[in-house]
Amino acid sequence: MTPGARVQAAIELLGTIWAGREPADRITDEYFRKRRYAGSGDRRAINEMIYRVMRHRARLDWWIGRTGSAIKPDARARIVAELALEDKSSSEATAKMFSGARHCPEPLSAEEAALAEALYGRPLIHDAMPRPVRLEYPDWMDRSFSQLWPDGLGREMSALNQQAPVDLRVNMLKTTPEEARAALASEFIDAEPTPLSPIGLRLHGRPRLAGTTAYKKGWVEVQDEGSQLVSLLTGAGPGMRVVDFCAGGGGKALALAACMAVDGVVAGEIWACDISGYRLERMVPRLNRAGANAVQLKVVAALNEPWVAENAGTMDRVLADVPCTGTGAWRRDPDARWRFSPADLDDLMGVQQRILGMAQALVRPGGRLVYATCSLLQEENERQLAWFLENHADFRPLAIDAVWAETVGGPPPPTGPCLRLSPASTGTDGFFCAVTERG
Repeated sequence: MTPGARVQAAIELLGTIWAGREPADRITDEYFRKRRYAGSGDRRAINEMIYRVMRHRARLDWWIGRTGSAIKPDARARIVAELALEDKSSSEATAKMFSGARHCPEPLSAEEAALAEALYGRPLIHDAMPRPVRLEYPDWMDRSFSQLWPDGLGREMSALNQQAPVDLRVNMLKTTPEEARAALASEFIDAEPTPLSPIGLRLHGRPRLAGTTAYKKGWVEVQDEGSQLVSLLTGAGPGMRVVDFCAGGGGKALALAACMAVDGVVAGEIWACDISGYRLERMVPRLNRAGANAVQLKVVAALNEPWVAENAGTMDRVLADVPCTGTGAWRRDPDARWRFSPADLDDLMGVQQRILGMAQALVRPGGRLVYATCSLLQEENERQLAWFLENHADFRPLAIDAVWAETVGGPPPPTGPCLRLSPASTGTDGFFCAVTERG
């Protein structure tokens, strides 16, 4: 593909990403699946371009407005600004890519050409930028983030705006971390143990995994180290009755099943629940590949689910990894930071409380309810935990230090009553995890 064709592909992809709510990686995968002519170099260059634009969106929009232009900050304008500010592309060089030739973008309008000229050679970051613009997050989150990190906000936000590594969870139903690492090495894929998770491997680079023996045989699954730690902290073990109440794609359900293994077989009862039957159906190939066929799938209603009433007070462990704003996963889906409003957060908090209300009913006396999010906002984390304990006095929080020593081993990286992970502090996605026990 020519440079202009790559720019046109990036414009099309960004337009699709910003028109809906699907994650960017899902949209790009589908786009390239229909365009087999795009080589690996083309795919890599186009992906780099769209992710750079998404990670720089607030600063690009600030500069577009700063020029006094009336141009709407759409995909074309943002790419023109990105080329000028970050790639240091002159207006003449940019115009050559926007040539209108086959597969290339239509020629620059007079306003777009003026924008390219005005921004050429400017720095991406300017001292006059407000803090949320400079650090790439919505204005309305400033208060929460400032309270959480009064001294380290810049460091935390900068880490959230970097590319995430590829982490694998070793499937202990089938193999060991050492054997999985050796299998990957035999196919020229370098990996090293993750710093915190005893069942994780971190890849060097971004190799293709789908065709490897380790992946096809279900020895490894792609899963961020932070997500692995949440699964381990649930404390599932052989002989238990365990529920992953918001199972989604099934990553944590698979990890929980592996924690319950005896001689390569899931010993106990494990349920993966979700309100979406479609999501549960998509989990089946992963379960089969991992040898976790004992996981039972259950579609649950958003309210008044009969299955919950039938199984009330019988489960040893219930994991509620609830829907959230996903602020901790911005490294993987940078456009997600612009999808939510304060009203959306209020709605999500209501959903989280309803889920906690149902999930707690399943826990037996002496059993544990684990509340988790991939959010960094205190509204979805500490404040929700406080709400839950106030309204369910039969539960008590367990110190994360003791739970970590029992389930993961050793001291946790950040000590405290709950676990908080972030790219800057732990090198993982951002996660919150609180473990409570029913008296």
